[in-house]
Amino acid sequence: MLIAARSLLFYFGLVVVTIVWGSWATVTGKLVPHARRFRYVIVTWTCFVLWWLRLTCGIKHEIEGIENLEEGPGVLLVKHQSTWDALFSQTLVSPQSTVIKRTLLYIPFFGWAFWVTNPIAINRGRRVGSIRHMIRKGKERFGAGFWITLFPEGTRVETGQIGRFQSGAAVLAIALGAPVFVVAHNGGHCWQLKRWLKRPGTIQVRISPPIQTKGKSTEQVNAEAEEWMREAMAEIDPESYRG
Repeated sequence: MLIAARSLLFYFGLVVVTIVWGSWATVTGKLVPHARRFRYVIVTWTCFVLWWLRLTCGIKHEIEGIENLEEGPGVLLVKHQSTWDALFSQTLVSPQSTVIKRTLLYIPFFGWAFWVTNPIAINRGRRVGSIRHMIRKGKERFGAGFWITLFPEGTRVETGQIGRFQSGAAVLAIALGAPVFVVAHNGGHCWQLKRWLKRPGTIQVRISPPIQTKGKSTEQVNAEAEEWMREAMAEIDPESYRG
């Protein structure tokens, strides 16, 4: 019952701050220079949400390999287990542009504020067109000094599983000539997929050294990134990823 009460308190705060800040950021975000807009709109909100999550639900995180990001900018490939990693990944580097489903922009307050930061929104129903759009927009953002963030498994995956890496992330990284940084974590134990209860604990996050993409095929980049992800998950969460 205590976990339930703390989880409800977290969601109450989440809804309130999303409505208030989402409305304010939608109105004022365009007034902020583009290079600083992401930090103003998104990082402010996500840092508060993660602080509120720690305060109400006792969920913290520890990061190993954060110094590897000094080799960027590049392409972040983030393990996708729940909404937690979608929030956390926004705090790692700035500015960044996240590849998201276009439908997320229609969510009131959150989607409106996200739209102000010009994410790379794609239509999953049009695969070839989406990849072309992602590469074109990715080159624009990367050329302006932005990191690009993707979830290579394509969707949220249950704890203990690793989804097959989609080709789009590697295709984009190769087109940009940018290094890939893989982000592994065990956040699914605290913020579980499709469950509203939040369980206290310390989430372990591990960031890979840069994986170079120049002169490599899509299959080679994906294979290296996925292998690093599997090894990291087996070390971070051996009970769930044994074997």
